[in-house]
Amino acid sequence: MTVDSRLPARAAGTALAADLVCVVVFAALGRRSHAEGLTATGIATTAWPFLVGTLVGWLLVRAWRRPLTLAPTGVAVWAATIVVGMLLRAATSRGIAPSFIVVASLVTGALLLGWRGVAAVVARRRGDG
Repeated sequence: MTVDSRLPARAAGTALAADLVCVVVFAALGRRSHAEGLTATGIATTAWPFLVGTLVGWLLVRAWRRPLTLAPTGVAVWAATIVVGMLLRAATSRGIAPSFIVVASLVTGALLLGWRGVAAVVARRRGDG
């Protein structure tokens, strides 16, 4: 299930924005589920390690080349989001309980891979993929 390809820079920028929004949504959902404040500062504090991970993933896989593909782009961005995010949380004395790692992996996976799956279906129906 891949959507090709070499998209214009605007499409890559939109895909990057979608990934970053997904990470912010993950952070907001997590804060809400733990009855923490939904302030911009609070969400940013929770999200920043994972946002850095997302950007690292984009750079490692050169995601701008094929930003809509589930694999390898989506999977690599997802993996980097979790691995780098957890390492940064550990380095800054934030919690990385095993249950948090599992939940974070599942939620970010659903978000980061989910929108790409929807994009693939839409492109296929339009005859673009």
